[in-house]
Amino acid sequence: MSFSEYKLYIEEGDVAILYINPFKMFAIDIKRMIPDKNGRLVENIFQTMYGSLKVNSLIGKKFGSKILLSRGWAYILHPTSELWTTLLPHRTQILYTPDISMVLFQLDLFPGKVVIESGTGSGSVTHSLARTISPNGHVYTFEFHESRQQKAVEEFALHKLSNVVTVTLRNVCEQGFGEEMNNKADAVFLDLPSPWEAVKHAVKCFKKKGGRIASFSPCIEQVQKVCLELKALGFVDIITMECHQRELTVSEKNLSAMSLDWRETPKPVKTALCIPAQEQIPGHTGFLTFATLPPDFSRSASGVVQQPVKITEMEIENVVLDENFHTEPVSMISMSCSDLSGECSDRLLS
Repeated sequence: MSFSEYKLYIEEGDVAILYINPFKMFAIDIKRMIPDKNGRLVENIFQTMYGSLKVNSLIGKKFGSKILLSRGWAYILHPTSELWTTLLPHRTQILYTPDISMVLFQLDLFPGKVVIESGTGSGSVTHSLARTISPNGHVYTFEFHESRQQKAVEEFALHKLSNVVTVTLRNVCEQGFGEEMNNKADAVFLDLPSPWEAVKHAVKCFKKKGGRIASFSPCIEQVQKVCLELKALGFVDIITMECHQRELTVSEKNLSAMSLDWRETPKPVKTALCIPAQEQIPGHTGFLTFATLPPDFSRSASGVVQQPVKITEMEIENVVLDENFHTEPVSMISMSCSDLSGECSDRLLS
């Protein structure tokens, strides 16, 4: 079993999801025997609120099957990165599906891409990255905490992702990503307390054709420093966003219809389809900052992109164009995002 591939039947050594209800799900290692607290091998029996489940009875069953518990029933599901995000053991704070999906979209990932991630944390984003770039891409993820790095290695091996995920113990803010990562990545994702310290090292990792970078930060002060560093190193199309998930429920409601006859009683009633606004929206998770590093030929010798010269209509008649002058206009996206990520940062940090 692999989180990047699907199959029909459960085998020993797999990981399966025991689904009881939308709020009660468990990840189960499919093993016939497990060690008890004294180190002796005993039959693997999983306890739930609806009774016990003999795990060896799942071997050979089809994923998606309805299974009997001693006092009820449940479903056994194939593991996915989305389900794992809701079930994983939290070694750090994690990103959830709305933010992860935006990261995958903005980084323009698909099978065959090479992605660098720092830090690994609980592996929530890594599982989604690995599934997206499989089978012939690769994720190089870096973690500075030794015990978390070792746990991540074991977890990816158990989930059959070792062929597309490499976990390295390294503090990228101080040591960089290593020379072996130079000119290797299509995209970079940073989930660090001080991501602006890693941006200069990330520039070396991009392929000559450039690529996309993403940074997740819970605080706006982190966003400001990241955006200033991205701008200084020549990244373009800098944009920061925040994902809010809002549920829209379509329902039928009885509405009073207007009548010009004031004597008419009772007033006519019509049934209409309505979408009432959600009263509360889930709160803040974090800010996602994205930017593009242009191709190598448009960068200077120092690695900084030649920025377009900004001139006014009054000055344009006096400008003499030469071969180094950039005539490409500033994109509307960059201008609109500068209010949050650029100009706002300059004012607040000055």
